[in-house]
Amino acid sequence: MSSVFFTYLQLGFHHIFNLQAYDHMVFVLAMCAMYSGSEWRRILALVTSFTIGHSITLALSTLNLIKFNTALIELLIPITILLTCLYNFTQLGKVKKKGGAVWSLNNAFAVFFGLIHGMGFSNYLKSLLGQGQNIVLELLAFNVGIELGQLLIVLIVLILNFLLTRALPIQKRDWALGISSAAGAIALMLILNQDFSAIF
Repeated sequence: MSSVFFTYLQLGFHHIFNLQAYDHMVFVLAMCAMYSGSEWRRILALVTSFTIGHSITLALSTLNLIKFNTALIELLIPITILLTCLYNFTQLGKVKKKGGAVWSLNNAFAVFFGLIHGMGFSNYLKSLLGQGQNIVLELLAFNVGIELGQLLIVLIVLILNFLLTRALPIQKRDWALGISSAAGAIALMLILNQDFSAIF
């Protein structure tokens, strides 16, 4: 059982911490672009909210309890990135309120967008699942792996944020603007490259 858990944990980790799955990676970057290391509680709440969302639809889809148009989900994923970046632009220069790390509108959106990304994760997981009785364990391990991958991405971004804003004359606002702009450009490119005939 432990070897099965570890195998699927690795698969989940490498699925998100992987340049071939960069759409999910870019979303995590955009989601955390506005925060610095001192706001780690907010970041943890945000990432956990996203995990809750994608865990729900990943499980429902993998267990064949929900069906969806794969092409539509592939379109919606970059749209979630673009919307997150547009929201970031509206927050530039605003003073963040203290508290509210858990119960905030940002976390609600993270859960909702996580539901969409979970359906995207499920396409990959379905192709890997065996036919044995370990599907619940495999689902759990895959989700844990994704969460660890997300946290590592966030940690790397926060370290880069710290180093660049301390070592170079880069303001936190400029960092957030740069990350959000790059992520938004990637999202727009992904949207324009979709096969819309498969959706409608």
